[in-house]
Amino acid sequence: MPVVVVESPAKAKTINKYLGDDYTVLASFGHVRDLPPKDGSVDPEADFAMKWEVASDSKKHVKAIKDALASDPNLILATDPDREGEAISWHLLETLAPALKKGAQVSRVTFNAITKNAVTEAMAAPRQIDQPLVDAYLARRALDYLVGFNLSPVLWRKLPGAKSAGRVQSVALRVIVDREMEIEAFKAREYWSVHAKLATPRGDQFDANLTVYGGKKLDRFDLATEKDAMLAVSAIASRDLKVASVTAKPASRNPWPPFMTSTLQQEASRKLGLGARACMSAAQRLYEAGYITYMRTDGIDMAPEAVMSARDAIKKRFGEEYLPSSPRMYKNKAKNAQEAHECIRPTDMFVSPDKLPVSDKDQKALYDLIWKRTIASQMESARIERTTVEIGSDDAQIGLRATGQVMMFDGFLKVYDQGRDDEEDEDSRRLPLIKEGEKADKRGINPEQHFTQAPPRYTEATLVKRMEELGIGRPSTYASIVTTIQDRDYVRKEQNRLIPEDKGRLVTIFLLKYFPRYVSYDFTSSLEGELDDISSGERAYREVLRRFWKDFTAALEGTSELRIGEVLEAIDEALAPHLYPARADGGDPRECPLCHKGRLHLKTARSGGAFIGCTNYPECRFTRPISSPEGEVVGDAVLGTDNGDEISLKNGRFGPYVQRGEATADVPKPPRASVPKGWDLASVDLERALALLALPRAIGPHPEDGEIVEAGIGRYGPYVKHGSKYANLPEVDEVFTIGMNRAVEVLATKVVRGRAAPAAPLAELGEHPEGGPIQVLSGRYGPYVKWGKVNATLPRDLEPGAVTLERALELITEKAGKAKKPAKKAAPKAEKAPAKKAAAKKPAAKKAAPKAKKAE
Repeated sequence: MPVVVVESPAKAKTINKYLGDDYTVLASFGHVRDLPPKDGSVDPEADFAMKWEVASDSKKHVKAIKDALASDPNLILATDPDREGEAISWHLLETLAPALKKGAQVSRVTFNAITKNAVTEAMAAPRQIDQPLVDAYLARRALDYLVGFNLSPVLWRKLPGAKSAGRVQSVALRVIVDREMEIEAFKAREYWSVHAKLATPRGDQFDANLTVYGGKKLDRFDLATEKDAMLAVSAIASRDLKVASVTAKPASRNPWPPFMTSTLQQEASRKLGLGARACMSAAQRLYEAGYITYMRTDGIDMAPEAVMSARDAIKKRFGEEYLPSSPRMYKNKAKNAQEAHECIRPTDMFVSPDKLPVSDKDQKALYDLIWKRTIASQMESARIERTTVEIGSDDAQIGLRATGQVMMFDGFLKVYDQGRDDEEDEDSRRLPLIKEGEKADKRGINPEQHFTQAPPRYTEATLVKRMEELGIGRPSTYASIVTTIQDRDYVRKEQNRLIPEDKGRLVTIFLLKYFPRYVSYDFTSSLEGELDDISSGERAYREVLRRFWKDFTAALEGTSELRIGEVLEAIDEALAPHLYPARADGGDPRECPLCHKGRLHLKTARSGGAFIGCTNYPECRFTRPISSPEGEVVGDAVLGTDNGDEISLKNGRFGPYVQRGEATADVPKPPRASVPKGWDLASVDLERALALLALPRAIGPHPEDGEIVEAGIGRYGPYVKHGSKYANLPEVDEVFTIGMNRAVEVLATKVVRGRAAPAAPLAELGEHPEGGPIQVLSGRYGPYVKWGKVNATLPRDLEPGAVTLERALELITEKAGKAKKPAKKAAPKAEKAPAKKAAAKKPAAKKAAPKAKKAE
């Protein structure tokens, strides 16, 4: 029986099911050989000869394959259809060559999907190992080894605490550090917008934005201050408005192409919260079980038979109207010929997610994503109608615009809509019937303050997208790159965002200073292009290595005489604008704010971290983290004593804190309290430190049940607590001063079941003749009268305090559409019923009920 070798036992099991007893299918368990992690494994002096070694845990797998070949010398290498898979087959052949009998047949087969049809066709069309693909692998491994084993020791010697550098990982780290520096250098700019709530003559309301002011088109920063915005509000309020034009244009949205590796990782991160490693692990298992095609690819085209199968599934499941007249074709944008070129798709389009016989949660969710994206890619476009309404004044000084869209036919959106990163959804509001030339009544004008936003930190998904745009890395490497920089503690992940650690910054600045070419985006991208040329047979891999090594060794020699002090000084100088921003008072930004004698300088700790310290050490022990916001400084200083304990201000991993006493064998963790964000650290004296250490603070017994009410500072900021109920305070300082009355009020307005307690009415006007209270409330677009479900905006010239019951009834009647038309009687009852029901169960609602009674 011919011996078929694949990478994993799961893949072996699936293939064995298709091939039957005529073949022996065994797993190599990945690579069987690797470069020993020691100097000399790649020898530039011997034309880059590489010394391979069979891994100890691979020896038993190699022996099992050799034993099987004893009875049948025919070897079929069926590893994955990409460069890495080709390399595994080459390693297997090199390792097994001594055990192969004379005349033994060795063949290579590949299949993009592990299905019976794909496996059978592949076995019928064997080939030889693709040497250019192997050469590209050898070049990549040699480059990574030469960079890692020659650059990392430089880091260890010159930059204490640095762990390693890598040909691609260091460039990925630079992407993250560059973005962080961009964020920290960002200065927010204020601007204002003006929105109006308008109404048609029929009483239908809609929202519009100011677009023309003073007869000119309004640019983003034209309303720079609140004063500018209020002048614009006055200009709108003083003019009559009418509808200048109503334009409805049909539009369509086309589906996205099927997944390739990078887009799958991005969507899995956005929609499923899966990191790159977890995504690829789940995809690997789905592939090996035969449910999806190969998952390491930069191709988006789909096999013709798969396209027809998808169309059949769409027609059967959704109907003829969801099927375009002809199949959709997606052009493959791949530049590197060594990757598998078909998209990631289900192997059987009729196996919908609900029919997938898999219990693993991640695999099921990922398959659902792949199936929906693939099916949607062959569906009809979505058809929408976009409506734009232009409203203006007769003197053309004021112009407003209202937009909305109506979905005419959902098309592919019935199945799938792609997620977004760091973007807001388009405005898809529905507009009422609006006619050209008719009057637009003003129901409220609202100015809104905005600030420009710093660029967002990268997520794993957006980092992969950026690497793809820069041409850094390839589909098979994205997950390992993102994982490595986190494992090295160069980057940490918080709330799915990647934040560079101090040591990551130092490594990046060091490499930019002394090895700029090798962390250059352009150089790394062009080198990837050369590796692609090797895989297509257009370049000789040793020639690429020779040229790289010549320049790289020259750069290494340039750092041989460097001393650690020189390195820190150079990095300190390079980071100076970031580390020592200009002071508002024009003083020396490097002057120590604690002793005012020493100067601030970059220092490194034994742990590998970095900090800013005073040159007047040890007399002055001032320190602060290099990544702290502007003005946030931490002095490691004794503030005073209390009951015999020293009270200190210190700097820790998570920022500044105060501490009582020092750690001892008896008290390994002395009392500590973080200094709240926003506090001026120069103001943290003994009194404030003791106040922090005394938290949580007992306010007193609650008037209802006598249980102690406390105030403190927690993970989500300042709070008051009664039993198990917490309520946030707006300001940190209030924790130290809040009394019982204020605490009870804050607890009573605590958010209940995700909905905030209603704001107190501005005025209570009395009962409506049909029943139910009439109130004056404050809303987003100004004050309004409320009765049941009827909300009537106050005219601009009518102050909330001047509204009478009679005037309110007129406004309600006008809003309702005809004289004395009552709101549905169920509305007032519906307001009361939940309050009574909640009063029986929830303490918070109990206090809301008396207010409602009082209103009546």
